[in-house]
Amino acid sequence: MLGVFFFNCRANSVTWNPHKMMSVPLQCSALLVREEGLMQSCNQMHAVYLFQQDKHYDLSYDTGDKALQCGRHVDIFKLWLMWRAKGTIGFEAQIDKCLELSEYLYNKIKDREGYEMVFNGKPQHTNVCFWYLPPGIRYMEDKEERKKHLHKVAPVIKARMMEYGTTMVSYQPQGDKVNFFRMVISNPAATFEDIDFLIEEIERLGQDL
Repeated sequence: MLGVFFFNCRANSVTWNPHKMMSVPLQCSALLVREEGLMQSCNQMHAVYLFQQDKHYDLSYDTGDKALQCGRHVDIFKLWLMWRAKGTIGFEAQIDKCLELSEYLYNKIKDREGYEMVFNGKPQHTNVCFWYLPPGIRYMEDKEERKKHLHKVAPVIKARMMEYGTTMVSYQPQGDKVNFFRMVISNPAATFEDIDFLIEEIERLGQDL
């Protein structure tokens, strides 16, 4: 699968993080390079007390001299175990479920009163970026004053989410855009009912702002 990807990719290197959408426990990342031997030529220190050249087995098994870190956990083992358990079709279904939930969230709020999407069009992945506008600022005519108030909304709602322990959604500013919610759906155990609850909870916690 990855070989086919590289064949069609013009990049010389690709970073792959199975600990994200594939839900492999942290940390599990890979740096894939096109040129064979590149990692070893960049990172090897020729530590003779570790990587003796006269060992009785195939020296290609000594992978420590290829990486920035020499001694580390075998992070790839977690991915191997999960792939054995779920299979490619299982991972595909898991990621498709997250994409389906993201589209469901987008469709629920794009025309709902009190919500504005940060970007035009349907999200291309599982990140759904939006503002929640409490009733008190929806009809403000002064754009700068409205922007100033809106910037404070997401942090307050996030704090209340944490205090109540009901849910938690990240927020951030971006360029000239004030703080907005950035909902990243990566838990395949989530349900449509969870998305409905999230929307209602944001409205409940932010109605007085």
